[in-house]
Amino acid sequence: MSERIMLWPHPAPYTDQCGDQAQPSLKPYPAEGSRGAVVVLPGGGYQYKADHEGGQIARMLTSQGISAYVLDYRVCPCPHDAPLSDARRAIRVVRSLGYEKVGVLGFSAGGHLCCSAAVHFDEGDGDSADPIERISSRPDAFIPCYPVVTMGKYTHKGSRQRLLGSEWENEELVRFYSNELQVKENTPPAFIWHTAEDGSVPVQNSLMLAHALADKGILFELHVFPKGHHGLGLAPEYALIATWGNSCCRWLLEMGFGK
Repeated sequence: MSERIMLWPHPAPYTDQCGDQAQPSLKPYPAEGSRGAVVVLPGGGYQYKADHEGGQIARMLTSQGISAYVLDYRVCPCPHDAPLSDARRAIRVVRSLGYEKVGVLGFSAGGHLCCSAAVHFDEGDGDSADPIERISSRPDAFIPCYPVVTMGKYTHKGSRQRLLGSEWENEELVRFYSNELQVKENTPPAFIWHTAEDGSVPVQNSLMLAHALADKGILFELHVFPKGHHGLGLAPEYALIATWGNSCCRWLLEMGFGK
C-alpha cells in the first residue's frame, strides 16, 4: 500500500482551531491504468470517520479498475470551513496526479461533505504560488450514499450541530450548507442511494437532492431501497442493497473512470 499523501506541505488552514487532530491526508488505493479516481469520504456525523466506509469502499472501486483515495478530513471542533477546505484540496491533489476524471463519494455526514464539494467548488486560483491551488476543485461526478444533504427540516441534528458549532442556528450558514438549495447548472452528475426506512438521516435528504438536480437538468441516478438501517456501507447483510456497489462502479465506468 502506498504511503499517505499529506494535503498540504505545511500546516493546513484552521490547524490552530482544530485541537490535536491529525493533519488531513489521503490514503491511496491506486488501480493501475485507471483514467479516473474517486475521493472517498467516510461518515461519522462530523465527529469521527467510520472505518467500514473507507478502505472497504476503496477496495471495491479498485477491484473494478477505478483508483480511490480515502480522505482523513477534519471534524469537530474544527470550524465549518475546515472539512470543505479538506475536500476541495483533496480533489485538487488527486487531479494533480494526472487522472482525467476525479469524483467524490461520501456516506452520511461524509455524504454531506461530498455534496458540499459538488456545489461549492471553484476553478482554482491562477495567481496562487501553490501549483495545487491553481487546479479546479470541481469534481466530475459525486456519489452521496445515505447522505445528509440539508441543514433544514430533514437534517441530522448532530451533524448540523457539530459542523456549525456555536453557529448551528445561523440562517446564512444553514442555507449555505443546505446543498439542495445550492445546486447550479454546472453541478456534476450524481449517483445517489438511500434506504426508505433510514431512521437517522431521512430519505427526504436524497429525494430533495434529486429534485434539485432534476430542476437544473443535471443527470443523476437514484436508488431508494425499501429496507435497511442507516450506516450500511457495502451492506453485505442485505443482498438487494449490496447491489449498489456494482451499479455505482458501472456508472463510473460508463463515465470514463476505468482503464
